Amino acid sequence: MTEKPPSATDVLIVGAGIAGASLAAALSPWRRILLVEAEDAPGYHATGRSAAFWHETYGGAAVQPLSAASFGALNDPAPGFAERGFLSPRTALTLGRRSEAAAVNAFAAEFTAKGVDVIRMAGDEIAERVPGVRPEWSDAAYEAACSDIDVGRLHAACLRAARKGGAVLATRAPLRSARRLGSGWDVRLGDDHVQAGLIVNAAGAWADEVAMACGIVPVGIQPYRRTVIQLRLGVPVPAELPLVVHVGGDFYFKGESEGRIWLSPHDETPTGPHDAAPEEIDVALAIERLQSVVDWPIDAVERKWAGLRSFAPDRAPVFGTDRHEPAFIWCAGQGGFGIQTAPAIAGLLAAQLGAPAPVGDIGRVDVSPYAPTRFG
Repeated sequence: MTEKPPSATDVLIVGAGIAGASLAAALSPWRRILLVEAEDAPGYHATGRSAAFWHETYGGAAVQPLSAASFGALNDPAPGFAERGFLSPRTALTLGRRSEAAAVNAFAAEFTAKGVDVIRMAGDEIAERVPGVRPEWSDAAYEAACSDIDVGRLHAACLRAARKGGAVLATRAPLRSARRLGSGWDVRLGDDHVQAGLIVNAAGAWADEVAMACGIVPVGIQPYRRTVIQLRLGVPVPAELPLVVHVGGDFYFKGESEGRIWLSPHDETPTGPHDAAPEEIDVALAIERLQSVVDWPIDAVERKWAGLRSFAPDRAPVFGTDRHEPAFIWCAGQGGFGIQTAPAIAGLLAAQLGAPAPVGDIGRVDVSPYAPTRFG
C-alpha cells in the first residue's frame, strides 16, 4: 500500500485518516498529491475506531450544515467512486428524563428551525422504539433519517479514488520538520526530504504538533479520549434499535446485532495525542448509565476500545488557509463528526486548493464559520 515519497509534490497532506483521504480523493485529479501517514496503515487512531453513524444533529448547529450537505455523497456516491452507497437505515432518539423535557424541547426547536425533520415523542412512543426503557425517560426527539456508515468501505473508496487520481500514499512517514522556502516547503518525512508547494494539516489529534513542527502557531486542537464497548445482553434487543443519545450528553447506544449493542458514556477526557485505550472506570460508568435508562440484563462485555476525538476551542471544524502562512492549510478539529462531514469538507477545501467548486448541497455551504482566521 505504501510508496516511497517523491522528491517533490504540489500538495503534501499530513494524515491519511478520513479527513486526509477524502481531501486527496477530491483534489488528486487537479494537483499532484502526496498523502503521508505516520502509522503503518491509514486510519489507525480515529477513523478506524468510529461508532459509525450519520446523525444530522450530532455535533450541534455549527456542524449540521456540513452533515446535511454530505448526506447525498454518502448515500448515493458519484459513478466510479463506489458501486453503492455507504449508508444503511437507522433512526435516532435524543432522550431525556421528565426533568429534561425543556432541554429536549429546545433541541427539537433549534434543529426544526434549521430544516431538520425532528418529531417530539413521549411515553409509549419511546417504549415502542426502546423496549425496556424506564418510565422516567419520558421525553425524546425522533429523527427518522439517521443512518449507519460503512466507515471501512468509505475510507477505502477515498484512498482508491486518490490513487486513481495520481496521489501517492506513504505510510510510516511521520513529518519531523518543515522549513519554509520561497516557493514552498522543504519537509523532512522520516528519513526522506520532500519539496512541497502546500502543506495540508489533516493530522487529527496531532494537528497542533504538526503545525509547530512547521513553525506555525497552533489553533488549540485538543484531543479527547472516547470509550465504546460492545455488550451482549440477556434480552433479545433488536439490531435495528435506534441510536439513543442523551440530551445532556451522558451516553449514547445503538443496536449492533440482535441482543448486542454499542454503548459509550460519551466521555471526553482531555489527553495528549497517543494510541488511546479504554479505562475500566469509563467502561463501568457506561454500564451504570445504561442501567439507569433500561432494564436490560447484561451478560458480557464482549469488546471495548477507545479513540481520540479532536476539537478546536469553539468545537467547530477548522479548514482553510492558516491565519499567517498562506502555504499552510488546516483540515482539523472534526471531533466525532469527521466521517459524516467528510464529503462536504473535502469538496469545499479542495475547491480552495485548485479543484472546481462543488455544486449542489455542498456548494451552498458557507465556509466562513470554519476558517482558521476566526482564531486571529
